[in-house]
Amino acid sequence: QVQLVESGGGLVQPGGSLRLSCAASGTIGIINSMGWYRQAPGKQRELVAVIIRGGSTNYADSVKGRFTISRDNAKNTVILQMNSLKPEDTAAYYCNVLVRLGTYWGQGTQVTVSS
Repeated sequence: QVQLVESGGGLVQPGGSLRLSCAASGTIGIINSMGWYRQAPGKQRELVAVIIRGGSTNYADSVKGRFTISRDNAKNTVILQMNSLKPEDTAAYYCNVLVRLGTYWGQGTQVTVSS
């Protein structure tokens, strides 16, 4: 099985930045993709950004130009650098890892953007 440990959430003012990290451990094998999703109260969980095996990335339109996803394959870690944060970015952020035998989720880390 795979365990995911997230860190980096917190409270920031609009225009500020946060850096989220997710480290995977356990019987990982080949990772097909690593990504970040978010869920605000009363809303569905949505894709924020994903990076696949070949290095290609996809972003939600709402975060393009502000967020950057990256990975450290040696450490099985995915990073989400969030800049120019807006109140509408407020949500619980979940790390996701897709391996051959299944999908794994982190516990969630809260990001709150407020003045």
